[in-house]
Amino acid sequence: MLIEALEIPCAPSGTFVYLKLGQVDRSIEYCNAALRVEPRKAHSLYGRGIAKRRKADIAGSEADIAAANTISPRIAEQYRGYSIPP
Repeated sequence: MLIEALEIPCAPSGTFVYLKLGQVDRSIEYCNAALRVEPRKAHSLYGRGIAKRRKADIAGSEADIAAANTISPRIAEQYRGYSIPP
């Protein structure tokens, strides 16, 4: 899937929507696109970590979530507020 440059700023929102819809692969694509532009974006790392966990990629999930927590220590709390558990 080609993610247009104009979609990149909305990638975290797209990630939330796709996670809620159960479209895990699409969520990962959105996160990957955002991370190509801004590699230290905590929301994209955390969202991709959640998506990877749902695909049973535990090691990848833990690495992304740990990186997100390093950048933004309250990221898990924010995602709980969105009703998206890790």
